[in-house]
Amino acid sequence: MSASQVHSLLINGEWVSTGHTAPNLNPSDLSDVVGEYVQGDAADVDAAVAAAKAAFPAWSTSGIQARADALDKIGTEILARREELGELLAREEGKVRAEAIGEVMRAGQIFKFFAGECLRLAGETVPSVRPGIGVEVTREPIGVVGLITPWNFPSPFQPGRSPRRWPSATAWSSSRPTWCRAAPGRWRTSSTAAGSLPACSTWSWAGGV
Repeated sequence: MSASQVHSLLINGEWVSTGHTAPNLNPSDLSDVVGEYVQGDAADVDAAVAAAKAAFPAWSTSGIQARADALDKIGTEILARREELGELLAREEGKVRAEAIGEVMRAGQIFKFFAGECLRLAGETVPSVRPGIGVEVTREPIGVVGLITPWNFPSPFQPGRSPRRWPSATAWSSSRPTWCRAAPGRWRTSSTAAGSLPACSTWSWAGGV
């Protein structure tokens, strides 16, 4: 990733630049500038949340097959770009390249797992204490999910097995749009998070999802 290139914010399907940038440095080689990244402010967060809210009605009522196809396509794209994203992750975290590539591969695989989960969404039918009455429980999306990812696991596609550690795929599989930012740490904005975003744009849906 070129140090001279300025990377903008992705809001509502469009790249937005505010003018204020900060460098992301390789912690194992501080002379290596991984990239220059636009720094968002409260207004940018508000715009992202508004876009996600606008996308919510259509996305929350979309069919399970459409969501499964979307997540599967993201997983396929991440796996296809594992070398590129792994190299980027290694540079910005200072970890070994093999581990970084493995982390990216895990990300793609779990996106594909949650693609399958879209088709396995279920509810419950339980008896009532009242005679002749049944109770049916269904799970429905209620709104937008906001994600803040840590600098040492910066990608919104970080490996994990629970919704707390795999928020984006979990949210999308259950019909909830998200907005995401990488939490600023010692080395500022995450290049891996930004580098992963094009994988999400490989499928066509409302920009706020």
